[in-house]
Amino acid sequence: MSTQTAQTKRRDRTHYLYIAVIGAVLAGIVLGFAAPGVAKELKPLGTGFVDLIKMMISPVIFCTIVLGIGSVRKAAKVGAVGGLALGYFMVMSTVALAIGLVVGNVLDPGAGLQLTEETRSAGAAQAEGASESTVDFLLGIIPTTLVSAFTEGEVLQTLLVALLVGFALQAMGPVGEPVLRGIGHIQRLVFRVLAMIMWAAPVGAFGAIAAVVGETGVDALTSLAVIMIGFYVTCLLFVFVVLGALLKLVAGLNILTLLKYLGREFLLILSTSSSESALPRLIAKMEHLGVSKPVVGITVPTGYSFNLDGTAIYLTMASLFVAEAMGDPLSVGQQVSLLVFMIIASKGAAGVTGAGLATLAGGLQSHRPELVDGVGLIVGIDRFMSEARALTNFAGNAVATVLVGTWTKEIDKERVHEVLAGRVPFDERTLLDEGGDGAHGPGASAQDTTATRESGAAGGSAAKEPAGV
Repeated sequence: MSTQTAQTKRRDRTHYLYIAVIGAVLAGIVLGFAAPGVAKELKPLGTGFVDLIKMMISPVIFCTIVLGIGSVRKAAKVGAVGGLALGYFMVMSTVALAIGLVVGNVLDPGAGLQLTEETRSAGAAQAEGASESTVDFLLGIIPTTLVSAFTEGEVLQTLLVALLVGFALQAMGPVGEPVLRGIGHIQRLVFRVLAMIMWAAPVGAFGAIAAVVGETGVDALTSLAVIMIGFYVTCLLFVFVVLGALLKLVAGLNILTLLKYLGREFLLILSTSSSESALPRLIAKMEHLGVSKPVVGITVPTGYSFNLDGTAIYLTMASLFVAEAMGDPLSVGQQVSLLVFMIIASKGAAGVTGAGLATLAGGLQSHRPELVDGVGLIVGIDRFMSEARALTNFAGNAVATVLVGTWTKEIDKERVHEVLAGRVPFDERTLLDEGGDGAHGPGASAQDTTATRESGAAGGSAAKEPAGV
């Protein structure tokens, strides 16, 4: 009992961290308005923090997927999870695209804006090197060497390597158990390092917010308020109406309860404007929630490249906005062809600031080059729209993980309700649940445990390592 009390006290310290993040965001906004010149110089603080988080993404994904696949003896299950996830991603991207089209046509937000020479050159700059062919994208998934995916920070390359290693260990059977145990220890180390990095979040949030407020100013916000507010409202409708209804119908869960559980991750994304900054924590929290390792390990990293709901809404609304502002509105046929192209082109673009803007410029350059200059109209407020893109992408991937886990019966529903009710707290110190608190490892689904037993690995690392993070 005393050990649990001590752990709770240590865990409570992290509340101060996120209070500090909120304080840093407010201070950054004040500094941005009061001293824009000084605020702009603080941008490296935000960039540095996001880079620290991105440094940990590849090892987190690798360890999670290898441990998940290596401890399950049925390769077909992994294939079923991947196929189901990709099918769901394509459907939801189409839904998001359609919603963006409808709202964009109703709002008609670009009318009346003037295109200056400065905004014209800003749009042209965004279009340079923005487009990428499908063949280049597919070949880009293959890393130069087996380890280069870790050094280049490419999510899809890391995913490919982890899948290959996981299936290889799966085929090795008991001989691969020592390797799995070793990767389990590396995973503990990786999450410990990540927990240490998180204490730099207030500094990163302060620098990032101060810089964007200092660069943008009040004028750009007021003149482009219609497109900004419309985009935020559309994202909210998508999350609470579309995703909320799906989550309730399929998993029987309330979207507000799930979003509350992920509250700290949303704060982190809001302060850094990058959904990548919360990717490792999403993996950890989804496993802690009760979704099995294979489902989390495949759905989350793949979703970060293929399930960009917020980016889909942004591309549709921004394209209509630019066309209206340039006095050359898109016909229905042009809207559909251009935006379908953009959805395909956006695959692989993670939730990093500027990725959506570059895809928008590249798509317009390919289909309607005369509209590219108009991209400069929203360069000033793109950072604020990037916040909504990243938050929506993150919410979409969290919901997708629960849905895929439910459809494949790879989720412990009892544990989900316990965690969301706050009775099984997440360990903020290590991001790992060490020292089990149930009949099977924390975060493991009952099906995952059964599969491990059936594999004959009960005495190996799959049985000894906690199945949840």
